[in-house]
Amino acid sequence: MSSLSPDALVAASRLPRAEARRLLEHASGRRREWLMAHGDEPVDTTVCERFLTLEERRVNGEPMAYLCGEREFHGLALRIDSAVLIPRPETELLVDEARRLAPHGAMVLDLGTGSGAIAIALATQRVDLSLVATDRSAPALAVAHQNALHHGISPQRLALREGHWWQAVGSAERFDLIVSNPPYIADTDPHLVEGDLRFEPITALASGPDGLNALREIAMGAPAHLASAGWLAVEHGWNQGAAVRALFTQAGLADVRTRRDLAGHERVTLGCAP
Repeated sequence: MSSLSPDALVAASRLPRAEARRLLEHASGRRREWLMAHGDEPVDTTVCERFLTLEERRVNGEPMAYLCGEREFHGLALRIDSAVLIPRPETELLVDEARRLAPHGAMVLDLGTGSGAIAIALATQRVDLSLVATDRSAPALAVAHQNALHHGISPQRLALREGHWWQAVGSAERFDLIVSNPPYIADTDPHLVEGDLRFEPITALASGPDGLNALREIAMGAPAHLASAGWLAVEHGWNQGAAVRALFTQAGLADVRTRRDLAGHERVTLGCAP
């Protein structure tokens, strides 16, 4: 393969210009400013080959976050791979609500932490918090561990545990705040086999015939692990607000309410222990 310049590679790409430039940055290990300053100079053949491989994967639908191994969330650069769900902007609302609800010095539990996005965002924004984050996936916890170290969050402040929902939590443990962004898509939803979602871990996306299995388990188990006046806050689908409020009420939680995201959709439901 003959070597091409950065400008020529981007111009010939089948991708949108911004995506092509980002993949070239990743393939070359160079910052955008360097590539622009050296836009007409040939790059190494290995860089060309790496870029074209990434381009082909992107053309086939693989998410940019997996190709570049990184995603920004709440101002934090997080390592991302196919073991974890890609953090979404909508989940930042859950972080904002959790930060507001947590009393000073609170003990916080993040169920199904994945990349650690929620727990790490809370830990960096509220240095007074102590956190426990769980996930059933050991590879996901490895990603969360790397992200925590990268952002200077020690194991003493953020303990990572392997286990399915409440299985990783001691029977006597109580928390001032419990948060979760669980799977909430119905198993038969056609979106699971379309677009970016088909590349993400199915266990982090789908949860039963109505998408509510995980949310049921979390809601029913929460009262046993909430401190007095402690809060449960969960993310859910845009059309699941009423169903999740009903689950919270059935579990005995009080002051149940739902927050809307920037698009106006019901996105985060909160409930307080009596």
